[in-house]
Amino acid sequence: MAAKKISLVMPAYKQEKTILKDVRSIDRVLSGLPYRYEIIIVIDGNVDNTHKKLKRIKNRKIKVFAYEENKGKGYAIKHGFEKSKGDIVGFIDAGMDLDPAEISIMLNIMEWKNAHIVVGSKLHPDSKVNYPKSRKVLSWGYRQIVRLLFDLDVKDTQVGLKLFKGKVARDVFPRLVVKNFAFDIELLAVAKALGYKKIYESPVKLKFKQGSIKSSNFWKIAFWMLMDTLGVYYRINIVNFYQKKK
Repeated sequence: MAAKKISLVMPAYKQEKTILKDVRSIDRVLSGLPYRYEIIIVIDGNVDNTHKKLKRIKNRKIKVFAYEENKGKGYAIKHGFEKSKGDIVGFIDAGMDLDPAEISIMLNIMEWKNAHIVVGSKLHPDSKVNYPKSRKVLSWGYRQIVRLLFDLDVKDTQVGLKLFKGKVARDVFPRLVVKNFAFDIELLAVAKALGYKKIYESPVKLKFKQGSIKSSNFWKIAFWMLMDTLGVYYRINIVNFYQKKK
């Protein structure tokens, strides 16, 4: 019996400085695991040399897709998902903030717990996190909103490292509509609404390298996260949008 296959999607926007290190680090981790794998990089707006640098890599397990206009993280991940063929499908943020070595722990949890979804969590007791104050404030506030609106047994929904059983991803992802700010909460809330409730958290190693959010951007992000999140609540609880759409 062939080993299971992992499809790992990485959305990338203006990542020319770190993209080669990112991809090589992920490839090194996945090549050491007892799984077949593919790494799918989606360039979310071809505005710098990210795509050009990726052309240096000659590896059939690494697939690169690009489009010209920046459309948001959620759009990019969905685009990559559509190209995936794995028994397990996941995504990881670009930029070298997250250590991909933790993927092995997530896979173990998925197998041991027969999980539908495993999410990286900054709040897991074994996580090692270096995070700016502005991000901590935004994360804390958002957690309170999520706790109020959605009955999710997940402490941290926002880390850009998540794994899904392939059948779960193929049921959930085509229904998603959020392209950017509330994409993570949408996919978890929709998964739960569809009956995929076996969601477990896993430790991460995260070292934020991009500096604090500027004041103007902080409030802009907070506003649009709130709007997108309220939209998800409305679609799940008022109009049953996701349960009907496929």
